[in-house]
Order: sequence, then structure tokens, then C-alpha cells
Amino acid sequence: MTVTVLPIIEPDIKPAAPLAKVMNERLTRFAKELQDVHLKGLESIEPLFDDVVIYISYNSKYSIRWMIVNDVPATIEAEVAEQCGRLGYIKWKASAFGMIERS
Repeated sequence: MTVTVLPIIEPDIKPAAPLAKVMNERLTRFAKELQDVHLKGLESIEPLFDDVVIYISYNSKYSIRWMIVNDVPATIEAEVAEQCGRLGYIKWKASAFGMIERS
């Protein structure tokens, strides 16, 4: 299974310029760490050609939130939820129409 974690930089959340740079670098580092360390075990799950794509971003209170953006089995979603929960990340809420809600 291929794991991809993408940092999403929200244009609505605009801290001061120096803080924004630090926060964006931090978010990018967290995305890489989540993909390469915490979810590394998913790469050996069959079928190997499946993908899991995860977005991470900040919410309005600067907490890190996550969302799986493609269809995956419940076991994969549970594993991602467990790993993100251990890191203190919160689940990103989505509306009924699949649009991302700003929280």
C-alpha cells in the first residue's frame, strides 16, 4: 500500500508572517514524519497497489487535523485514526457533500 500524507496550507488561517513560515515548515515536517515513521507499517499491507491519501492541516485554533481523502478499508482508517490520535491530531470534519468544513 502506498501512503501519501499531504500538508494543506489554508489561506484563511493567517498568523503573522514569521509565525506562518514556522508553522508551514512544521506542518510539512509532521506530514513527512506521519508518512515515513508512524504509518510505515501500512506499506506492507496487501494489496500493495492500493493507496491511502491523508491531508493534514491546522484548524483555526492551530491544532493539527487529519482526513483520509480516498476510499480505504475500515481497518486502514482505524490504523490511521489510532496513529494520528497518539500524536494528538484531531479528525478533520467534512460536510455531507464532501466539502471540507472550516473548524
